[in-house]
Amino acid sequence: MLVSVIIPCYNEEKTIEELLAAIANQTYPIDQLEVVIADGMSTDRTRERIAAFQESHPELNLRVVENVKHTIPAALNQAIEVSRGEVITRMDAHAIPAPDYIEKSLAALKAGLGANVGGVIEIRPGADSWIAHAISIATAHPLGVGDARYRTATRAMEADTVAFGTYTRSFVDQIGKYDETLLANEDYEFNTRVRKAGGRVWVDPAIRCVYYSRVTLRALARQYFSYGYWKFNMLRRYPDTLRWRQALPPVFVSGILMLLLLSTFWKLARILLVIVLSSYLVILAGGSILPAIRKKNPLLVVGIPIAILTMHFSWGSGFLWNMVKIISSGKKHGN
Repeated sequence: MLVSVIIPCYNEEKTIEELLAAIANQTYPIDQLEVVIADGMSTDRTRERIAAFQESHPELNLRVVENVKHTIPAALNQAIEVSRGEVITRMDAHAIPAPDYIEKSLAALKAGLGANVGGVIEIRPGADSWIAHAISIATAHPLGVGDARYRTATRAMEADTVAFGTYTRSFVDQIGKYDETLLANEDYEFNTRVRKAGGRVWVDPAIRCVYYSRVTLRALARQYFSYGYWKFNMLRRYPDTLRWRQALPPVFVSGILMLLLLSTFWKLARILLVIVLSSYLVILAGGSILPAIRKKNPLLVVGIPIAILTMHFSWGSGFLWNMVKIISSGKKHGN
């Protein structure tokens, strides 16, 4: 059975060769694999490195298409359209699947465990700096991501979404491809349609994949602001998909903003603001102690709370900013 691995890509010269090597070394037969990279017109040496890998590994069926729209859902749809496999595995250019990733995903799919099957991603730092290490831990920490099962699951189970899923082409034909109006949350929206069509989203921790996290707080803030911003559009269409981990950041940020405003003229608000922020920081610091001890890096007691705070405030701010924009513009539901 031919499996098509589809990869959206933009300026991934640091990891693209490692990813391609991981695909070439899959336990699934290489002659039953094809790789389609939708490149968003990379300006670094990504294309160079792909070409070099292609030349040294002619046994891997690899092709590149140009994603002139420069968005992830457009890249995924382009790759799906030109791919030929009965089964599709969605991957990222800064993710490295375990050698048996495709074999185990396909086995779960064939067993009928899910219509979209994925695994647990292991977050690794994208650089060797102390803040990059803190970010990698924060983006897998329960205080940072809540109950996201594709990051925290310890047993195979049904989930609301997976990061890098495997599914049949026939199911895509049934529910449609990725929504190109969403510049983030396209996976979650896709998996929502999987579930609404009667399919299960299945996550199995035996299916492993390494994911390289952002390396700076600025990059992390941009990533999570985008997640929150586009999540509001998602929830306007599918309000029943709201999870507590998604509701907390905008509620928290709006509460802090309200207390800040009230504190300019109300003493009680100032006291409450200090209590809330102090409690929040104590909880984050407390949750950072064990990871810091395990990694033998005391700087993580500072870095992890800063990274989680960045994630929460960026996600919540993005959500609230889009909500205000849409409400004030009077856009109708679904736009």
